[in-house]
Amino acid sequence: MTNLDPIKYDLLFERFLNPDRISMPDIDIYFDSRYRDEMIRYAAERYGRDHVAQIVTFSTIKARAAVRDAARVLGYPYVVGDKVAKAMPPLVMGRDTPLYACLEEHPKYEDGFKMAAELRQMYAEDPDAKRVIDVARGLEGLRRQDGIHAAAVVITKDPLTEYLPIQRKPESGQDPADAPVVTQYEMHGVEDLGLLKMDFLGLRNLDVITDTVELLRRTRGVDLDIDDVDLDDAATYELLQRGDTVGVFQLESPPMRALLTRLKPTSFEDVSAVLALYRPGPMSVNMHNDYADRKNERQPVTYFHDDAVEVLGDTYGLMIYQESVMRVSQKFAGYSLAEADNLRKACGKKIRELMAKEREAFVLGCERTGYGADLGNELFDVIEKFADYAFNKSHTFGYGLVTYQTAYLKANYPVEYLASLLTSVKTNLDKAAVYLAECRAMGIPVLVPDINVAISEFGAIPADDGGRGGSITFGLSAVRNVGEGLVALILAEREANGRFSDFYDFCERVDPQVLNKRSVESLIKGGAFDDLGHRRQGLLMVFEQIIDRVLARRRKEAEGQFELFAALEEPGADGFDDARIDIPDTDFDKRTRLSFEKEMLGLYVSDHPLRGAEAALRRKCDCSIYELDGVEDGSMRVLGGLVTGLQRKWTKKGDLMAVFVLEDLQGTIECMVFPKTMQSYGHLLEDDAAVLVKARVDKREDTPKLIATEVEVLSDLITDESPPVRINLPAARASEPVLRSLKDLLHEHPGESQVFLHLGTSQVLRLPDEFSVDASTGLVAELRVLLGADAVLV
Repeated sequence: MTNLDPIKYDLLFERFLNPDRISMPDIDIYFDSRYRDEMIRYAAERYGRDHVAQIVTFSTIKARAAVRDAARVLGYPYVVGDKVAKAMPPLVMGRDTPLYACLEEHPKYEDGFKMAAELRQMYAEDPDAKRVIDVARGLEGLRRQDGIHAAAVVITKDPLTEYLPIQRKPESGQDPADAPVVTQYEMHGVEDLGLLKMDFLGLRNLDVITDTVELLRRTRGVDLDIDDVDLDDAATYELLQRGDTVGVFQLESPPMRALLTRLKPTSFEDVSAVLALYRPGPMSVNMHNDYADRKNERQPVTYFHDDAVEVLGDTYGLMIYQESVMRVSQKFAGYSLAEADNLRKACGKKIRELMAKEREAFVLGCERTGYGADLGNELFDVIEKFADYAFNKSHTFGYGLVTYQTAYLKANYPVEYLASLLTSVKTNLDKAAVYLAECRAMGIPVLVPDINVAISEFGAIPADDGGRGGSITFGLSAVRNVGEGLVALILAEREANGRFSDFYDFCERVDPQVLNKRSVESLIKGGAFDDLGHRRQGLLMVFEQIIDRVLARRRKEAEGQFELFAALEEPGADGFDDARIDIPDTDFDKRTRLSFEKEMLGLYVSDHPLRGAEAALRRKCDCSIYELDGVEDGSMRVLGGLVTGLQRKWTKKGDLMAVFVLEDLQGTIECMVFPKTMQSYGHLLEDDAAVLVKARVDKREDTPKLIATEVEVLSDLITDESPPVRINLPAARASEPVLRSLKDLLHEHPGESQVFLHLGTSQVLRLPDEFSVDASTGLVAELRVLLGADAVLV
């Protein structure tokens, strides 16, 4: 995947393959996602079409689906199955809690069991719910259908049919002869046969890197070798230390950005370490904060033995990599790296008999190397603990290089990088909105798709020599009702004969296929003709007449029906009036113009209804919609944005409720307003109203939503003063290192908001004015990283 020097970074080959390894190694190959299918075809042509196949997957019935299926089959109304499904715990680390683990405590699903109290009560008290759940337990885990694995490919020495059954798997309407060849054994069965399974993975970030490099070459004449960039680039580390990593591979989430500001990376090793540390295991034992504090001298660096500095010095005494475990075993117990890898795997399996055997061998090894049995036992305890959390160093360094490359491009070539980033998510409007907001935050204008400047994808207009004026043009192909084919015809004419002087010139020159009225209307509403001097409303009033007149004359010209001396006749003598139709100089109001713009482009581009209210939003809101990813189910949050798609509904009891989509500068989320809340706040709800919503975050379904409890109109709050920040710090956690870290954190975010420290439930301290903060600069997220999810009181 990368060109990293394995010797320089101590990436052990034995972790990948060694003489004692029984199973085949994992081989993951990442490609620009647009060429993944091409690489599979290449492999088939290179090794033989009867030697290469994709691997089947079998999707199973998950707990929620099983509950709904059971209720339906048993003849219950939809509401019964829905009620039981919604009582199930939310996804924990992206995984369902099985029904058996909801009803009976299981060590693997402790968190899910705690959150399933409502379901257990329902099971005990409601006969219908009990019947549904009992049937669902029989359905859960059954295979529902087969599919094709997103990445896995098997390559065999002899023809595939010598090893396993295969099938053609055509899509709807596809000729079976053209369909991909797929195994009938799933991934684990293929591996058990000893066959070589490789993952061919498409990585969107590689698309972005490729496109950025191409944009630099085309717009600036810069030939950048991305594999040879300076890994000590100052601008890149400044960006990382600020946590300015929206759009940077693996570093986008708010908690990750908060960790970066706390850790303050200064080397490539730090970047890779962040990726290894930001995972549930290391975070559960506070290893991510320990690394950050040790690196920045807020905590002393300690080692279990002085000789450990040699193997753990680069990670400040922490075993964050599996290779660290292997090096420690080699150093202290005299293991070969193959033996050390076997120990690593044994620790991961946690088989008691196997662990006892490994401990005995490890302690004996420590005695042989002169470190003694006591240190051997102590060290084995440490290894056993850390093996749960350690990550593959080669993997994280490989990913780390892509992370660094994307950070480098954003820091040094932000216009080109963000243009490529927007192109990569042009079909994902939620992501595109996040990156569009990032452009605004960085002061990079994103222009509507100008018919004379825009290309098919998002384009970059580089800054001048003084670094001023860089901007991004919206891609023409991203305009609704305008396909790639029409865009290609427009660009071909523009490249052949130059810019269009006005709308008439456009109609006269482009291929008649382009003059599809629906497509042209979309271009007008999207602002494509603004820079030709035409107002959008005025052009919409007359564009159809202009197109009809131009097309009629062009057809007659093509048929040769004009007289040789027609040019000498009076205007209109040939049946066509050459007089141009005047385009009215009238335009829509801002609200209507932006509404049409969003309809055609999917986003507010030239402006946003919330522009100017950003400060009020930051002061009054706990987080943005984008930041909800890191918020736990059931948490109360205050968010602000526009009401869109408002629907008022009546419940079966005849009570009024509402559903709408809340949209801020970075994303959208569905918001439910149930009857009790509707009675108090329903009169405030109308489409395009700017509001603040206090709501409970509901993550029980696959798509998160908000359950509103209070609503306020934003316009009444814009002039309010900065509110205080209230920090919840249980007395038991108020240790000297925590207080020192908190003090440093508050000083890093100076502002006007007073800080109150809640020590338990009875004591509240008002901190001196020198600790006043600006809560809009990411402080809340950093406080939650330091002190936990409930660190900031709402």
